[in-house]
Amino acid sequence: MKNLKFEAVILAVGFVLLGLFIKSGLNNVSGNDRVVNVKGLAEMEVEANKVIWPLMYKDLGDNLITLYDNINSKNKTIVGFLNSKGITNEEITINAPEIIDMQAERYNSNPAPYRYNITSVITVTSKKVSLVRKLISEQSELLKQGIAITGGDYRYNVVYEFTGLNSIKPGMIEEATKNARSAAEKFAKDSESELGKIKSAYQGQFSIEDRDANTPYIKRVRVVTTIDYSLEE
Repeated sequence: MKNLKFEAVILAVGFVLLGLFIKSGLNNVSGNDRVVNVKGLAEMEVEANKVIWPLMYKDLGDNLITLYDNINSKNKTIVGFLNSKGITNEEITINAPEIIDMQAERYNSNPAPYRYNITSVITVTSKKVSLVRKLISEQSELLKQGIAITGGDYRYNVVYEFTGLNSIKPGMIEEATKNARSAAEKFAKDSESELGKIKSAYQGQFSIEDRDANTPYIKRVRVVTTIDYSLEE
């Protein structure tokens, strides 16, 4: 019985010492692994270098053959207008017309004065952003030729894109990294420490957004880097 009590005491003392060693070890690791986590932001405004411009118009009537001839005639007029302004055929796509048979509408309780509602779209896809912007303001010239380009349909909004991200990535990453380091150095100074090496870094994703609703052809490019620096006494 005495031996069992003695062994129990030894075991208890051993657990206490083990706990003290573990606590001491954790404190040492914590003291030697001081890290500051900082973020660095870089932003840049760029002009769009690609534009997608849908020219949409509608035709109403009862005779499909007549409507077909009208659409062909109007498409030729629109393409001629675009060609005369400097848009090539390679930049123009004529989409198949969208036809709605009003008599086939199940939930249309009021008969329409016409049977067919046809939507036609000609799409300009070009890198001549400045030229297309100018033509958008001049598209009313088509009214003189009996073509009313309509808007308001979210499916056919003008879209501006910036495709040159790879050319500005290195410079923006460098700027974001510098900004992150400046923040880390300020933190180290305030905490009376020395800034050590980078322990880990995460570049983050680039985002491209319109600068504002009124100038969608101006884009804001943004990236945030996240970096862990070690801190030394």
